[in-house]
Amino acid sequence: VFDFKIILGKNGVPVAENFRLEQSTIADTIQVGQVRVRTLYLSVDPYMRCRMNEDTGSDYLLPWQLSEVADGGGIGVVEESKHDNLAKGDFVTSFNWPWQTVAILDGSFLQKLVPQLVNGRLSYFLGAAGITGLTALLGIREKGHVAVGANQTMVVSGAAGACGSLAGQIGRLEGCSRVVGIAGTDEKCSILVQEMGFDAAINYKKGNVAEQLCELCPGGVDVYFDNVGGDISDTVISQMNQNSHIILCGQISQYNKDVPYPPPLPPDIEKIQKERNITRERFLVLNYMDKQEASVLQLCQWIQEGKLKVRETVVEGLANIGAAFQSMMNGGNIGKQIVSVSK
Repeated sequence: VFDFKIILGKNGVPVAENFRLEQSTIADTIQVGQVRVRTLYLSVDPYMRCRMNEDTGSDYLLPWQLSEVADGGGIGVVEESKHDNLAKGDFVTSFNWPWQTVAILDGSFLQKLVPQLVNGRLSYFLGAAGITGLTALLGIREKGHVAVGANQTMVVSGAAGACGSLAGQIGRLEGCSRVVGIAGTDEKCSILVQEMGFDAAINYKKGNVAEQLCELCPGGVDVYFDNVGGDISDTVISQMNQNSHIILCGQISQYNKDVPYPPPLPPDIEKIQKERNITRERFLVLNYMDKQEASVLQLCQWIQEGKLKVRETVVEGLANIGAAFQSMMNGGNIGKQIVSVSK
């Protein structure tokens, strides 16, 4: 069995060398209630940066331990089962899947998957039909106050990432009349407009973002799906309308800094927020798990109907998961960053 371990946790920019691949052994037999699984896909996500510190800054995330096997969202196939509800050949997932090629897991913590719901694309259950899609959909429904016919403009930062690329499309499906994305390359911007149905996209590394935003959102911004924080968000907030709404999904620009979450706004931007009565409440998808089942079915339906376009950046091999994590943190992915461990 190959597994991936953390060998360094500190403030600063994470690099592939913070992880180590080891070969180890697991038990020959499994106990009642357990299953032996072969790992198929692993997810790497921005929130994992928080887990590289002893203090994650979050009460729902446990830190990864030095020289212990890392974990996160994963999908595998059951190879042997002593759990009543799981059989050999079943596809299963968990939010706390160990970064190992093979693992023995408690079957009660695994969720059985139905591949037909995502047209056989199992990895979608880590993204568009998983916690990422749920974050986008429930974030918009719970914090976005989107209403059909209200002529609302939505702006999405980190728009070509796993969550942002879905959020823009879902904003449209939920009723926004105009959707503008902000991303970091011309290629990403082109994909957002030509493939994902965004009305326009801004490459924040080119030109004046404030001017472009003003031109593309002449009626101001009503809903802001914030994945990045920092200067980009300050620019968007300054152009938001009275009684508008920020969906505070992520702050990837701030994750390598020792600041509280959510990071405080600069005084001038906080003044704008208060004067215009802009909501900016922390959003945590885990608080809405009572809506998970119905929401996943909605996401799967949109995928099957072709209304929700899904992009993935797939890296092959467990040995490359550290590099995939580093690349994702630097914006190297389009859509969901996935590591394919075995076929």
